[in-house]
Amino acid sequence: MVNFINFVGANPGRSGHRRAVAAGRIVYDTRRAVAELVGADDPLRIIFTYNVTHALNLCLHGLLAPGDHVITSSMEHNSVMRPLRMLEKKGVKLSIVRCANNGSLEPSAVEALIGTGTKLVVLNHASNVTGTLLPIKAVGAICRKHNLLFLVDTAQTAGCYPIAMQSDCIDLLAFTGHKALHGPMGTGGLVIGGRVDEKSLNPLLQGGTGSNSQYEEQPDFLPDALEAGTVNAVGLAGLAAGINWINDIGLETIRSHEEHLTKLLIEGLTGIGGVTVYGDHCAADRTATVSFTIEHIPVSEIGLKLDEEFGILCRVGLHCAPMAHKTLETFPHGTVRFGFSSFNTEDEVEKAIAAVKELSAGVL
Repeated sequence: MVNFINFVGANPGRSGHRRAVAAGRIVYDTRRAVAELVGADDPLRIIFTYNVTHALNLCLHGLLAPGDHVITSSMEHNSVMRPLRMLEKKGVKLSIVRCANNGSLEPSAVEALIGTGTKLVVLNHASNVTGTLLPIKAVGAICRKHNLLFLVDTAQTAGCYPIAMQSDCIDLLAFTGHKALHGPMGTGGLVIGGRVDEKSLNPLLQGGTGSNSQYEEQPDFLPDALEAGTVNAVGLAGLAAGINWINDIGLETIRSHEEHLTKLLIEGLTGIGGVTVYGDHCAADRTATVSFTIEHIPVSEIGLKLDEEFGILCRVGLHCAPMAHKTLETFPHGTVRFGFSSFNTEDEVEKAIAAVKELSAGVL
């Protein structure tokens, strides 16, 4: 990113001079890196956005019209639920699959809701509250069987869990750069599979693209049709570096490390009196996101004490996913959430367990 700012600094696709060409090459290399990571066929069918929320809105508002029917789950983030609730008011029909109280989903429950007018199924790959992995491949196969489009929110999995658009039957994949992809905030995108007619997606924005500038209408080819305005090229340089680092380390190595830490944390927390750990307790069936509560202590107080007394940073509350917490029966107070990455260590896990044990002991 520093290299881009100091030595490139030009607007990609807007000029023919050497710095603009260099900026364009960086942006394309980032498209290619994302495509290779998720198994997409064509880098030019990757639309860069500000984040996964922007990508999900681009897809949902661009694809659904009054009378269409969409299916989702009760474990979704508000980046899915809020646009769907807005679309519902405009005549889109919405069905929500009730997940189990550990956040898991039965694929047959999705199929049971498919009917006349069903156009799209949208699911998160893993919950941002419990880390529970949803059966993406099985649901994708159901969507193909019924000729439906399948949109997957990979905010919690891209970069730390294997994703294969083709074998998982994913048609539309939304991702964010600032989590497990190790990129900066302000980066993300939508990957559009080959089964999706790009002309059926109405753009959220229209404007300059550097292409077809003689016309006052938005270009109808990708990525320009859905990518108006200057992209965050310096951020995308950072995103490409993050993905390259993942490739160097190896996704399997990253997944194994995070699974190991998650197993240690769950085993440690579940052994503490008064502590409840939410979601599936099998580390192989979840990402490195663990939510818990301590009986008789408000989650806000737990988070404050973890920070001020133990130097442990976490997130508390509803995590922008109120329906997920209703599913877990932790609404309206929410939970305390720990999240690991490639850089966390066993020692940090042990210190976290010890801190929670000390807090719990104070009220027993």
